[in-house]
Amino acid sequence: MNQKVLSVRDLCMIAVFTAIIAVTAQIIIPTPYGVPFTLQTLAIPLAGVILGAKRGTLATIIYVLLGAVGAPVFAMFAGGLGIVFGPTGGFILSFPILAFAAGYGAEKNNVWRLWTGIIGGVLFNYLCGIIWFSLYTSNDLITSFRVCMLIFLPTDTIKIIGTGLLGIKIRKLLFIKNLL
Repeated sequence: MNQKVLSVRDLCMIAVFTAIIAVTAQIIIPTPYGVPFTLQTLAIPLAGVILGAKRGTLATIIYVLLGAVGAPVFAMFAGGLGIVFGPTGGFILSFPILAFAAGYGAEKNNVWRLWTGIIGGVLFNYLCGIIWFSLYTSNDLITSFRVCMLIFLPTDTIKIIGTGLLGIKIRKLLFIKNLL
């Protein structure tokens, strides 16, 4: 991106995706371990793929900041620093990196880089979430892996595939080519 200021269109797209992330965070299936299934982990990399690395990351940062100041945008209409620094804080704090990685991969106009960006972002999100959860709950890493990743692998695989396939189609429909 050569311009220093975001256009009105950019700001609107960022705001729309911030709202999409907040809405999809409410589509949840609770688990007995405290880490719910949500659709926000579909919307976050999708924001990166569709908007590009910079704008997708901005949408995600705004989402995290809104939640941090108490807006009820996290799962189950929760908000506040207690959530950001709670057991799922590692996931929440790494959301902007997930969006950036997916967006960066999409901007390269190369199918391998797209999938590498999405999968790499998801794995980084898992890594941060598992380590944070382990430290927060005093569980060992194996238990945290089971609670925070293992049970989510089937649905997250579907989300990854959906992000790649759907994101590129939407990106083309919006005529967004290179956003950096």
